[in-house]
Amino acid sequence: MWNSSGNQNRPLNIYSYFIGYNPPTSVNPVPEMPKIDHQAFLSPFTYVVGDVTIESNSYIGPFVSIRADEGSPFYIGSNTNLQDGVILHGLKNRYVERNGKRYSIFIGNQVSCAHGCLVHGPCAIEDDVFIGFKSIVYNALVGRGSFIATGAVVTNGVVLRPHSFVPPGANIDSQEKADSLSPVPKTEEEFAREVQRVNQEFPAAYSLLFGKQKCTCGLSC
Repeated sequence: MWNSSGNQNRPLNIYSYFIGYNPPTSVNPVPEMPKIDHQAFLSPFTYVVGDVTIESNSYIGPFVSIRADEGSPFYIGSNTNLQDGVILHGLKNRYVERNGKRYSIFIGNQVSCAHGCLVHGPCAIEDDVFIGFKSIVYNALVGRGSFIATGAVVTNGVVLRPHSFVPPGANIDSQEKADSLSPVPKTEEEFAREVQRVNQEFPAAYSLLFGKQKCTCGLSC
């Protein structure tokens, strides 16, 4: 930031986000606070409410909405990135099971959710999955290492076997379609790995840039 005399002042960063309990309703009557690992990073203008777990070194980009106020709980594993504008929400009383526990949304380790995608529970996304720009995953199980390309839809209770490739704009709404998918091409595997490499650097780097001390209202300068 520059002042009127042309001298450079220290950068001014207003670090604003909302993290809080889900509002008690007949659907979800018990308020739960998110559980966020201290090595995860939440960008400015992030919204996180309810029974949400975010594990270490995960990066949550600007304008991400993680809203466990209806379906819950949500789980987000380590080294996962939710990029700008990603939305997570779930339906009441609809679950997937992982490790003996029920989840509305389960997202594993080293998952990339690219800009503007929607992940809606009930669903489970296993490790090393890439979910492309503006794509939708709803009521589905996505196997490890799968790649869902730009603008695709995966829904209707389908199960993607590991390393499935969903082409751009495809609508995978039957198990027959899911079973016919090809393996992920080498070029897309390399792209997904590079996205992971870059985003795994962001939590530590942004924590240094913005500073780690924030007041209880969620603001820091």
